[in-house]
Amino acid sequence: MELKLTLALPQDSLSIPVVRKTLGGSMAVLGVDEGCCADIEVAISEACTNVLNHTVEGDQYEVVCCFDEQVCVIEVIDRGHGFDGESLGRVDAEPTAERGRGIQLMRALVDNIRFESKPERGTVVRFEKRLEWSDDAPVKQLSASSRSMGGDSPSG
Repeated sequence: MELKLTLALPQDSLSIPVVRKTLGGSMAVLGVDEGCCADIEVAISEACTNVLNHTVEGDQYEVVCCFDEQVCVIEVIDRGHGFDGESLGRVDAEPTAERGRGIQLMRALVDNIRFESKPERGTVVRFEKRLEWSDDAPVKQLSASSRSMGGDSPSG
């Protein structure tokens, strides 16, 4: 099983709950564990919030999400001015800080995160999270059914 969702979004604060609910609902239908879903939803919310806070008003951005039985890979692509994300979020923010925890949170919640930034062309934030499944996940049932029928090959 492989699923790919692509969302083209306006730079508007309402886009964040739309992304979160779309991805969260998709993962729930597939049977992804609730805790794993919550981690991904927080990480995607932080990535989208960074787009809204650090790009030029009026720009659109994209969220591309790919799922398979083992991992969820998400890319948040903006057309902003770019930044050096590799150095950010490596040390704890000050306890009294009002800002600066987003990348730190993303690093804590996902298994792998990478930033590709090109000045004046934008930034791609790519993160991966190993998926954990609920016991009654439809994906588990599909995988078991596929194996018992001879795998993915059409000839069985």
